[in-house]
Amino acid sequence: MTRYAAFLRGVNVGGVNLKMADVAKAFEDAGFRSVRTILASGNVLFESGSKVDAVRKKAEKALRDTFGYDAWVLAYPIDTVAAISRAYPFEREVPDHHSYVTFVTDEQVLDELAGLAESAAPEEKIERGDGVIYWQVPKAATLDTTIGKTMGKKRYKSSTTTRNLRTLDKVLR
Repeated sequence: MTRYAAFLRGVNVGGVNLKMADVAKAFEDAGFRSVRTILASGNVLFESGSKVDAVRKKAEKALRDTFGYDAWVLAYPIDTVAAISRAYPFEREVPDHHSYVTFVTDEQVLDELAGLAESAAPEEKIERGDGVIYWQVPKAATLDTTIGKTMGKKRYKSSTTTRNLRTLDKVLR
């Protein structure tokens, strides 16, 4: 059995409101084991004997069938999430800043997002990682930054989701 973390895109923001207890039940009903949710932002820990692509598809189907919305899930073995968090290239805690990781499953999208570093303002740090974009922005400016403005586009919905480092720390505890 592999321990996974699933990150649900757009949950409890933008009109998709789900109770985490109901999400956990949907995962359990789909056959996942040792299911636990973290915070209300769509973070699910669970075990499965399946490979990551099958886990993602199964989780998306369970959420679509249960809640009737266009669910997008990015799933990773928990060891991968830990390695991604450890590799954060900037100072983790900077006063008046947010430290983020954007998980990306599409290589072309990853290239596009990494390319935004060239046009980013000096106070926005962007660096490509292994299947992720690391970024750091001043508080209250997230949606006005180069990445923030880009991430809201429909093209990125199925292949990206963002978490701050504090959330990842809670997922990894």
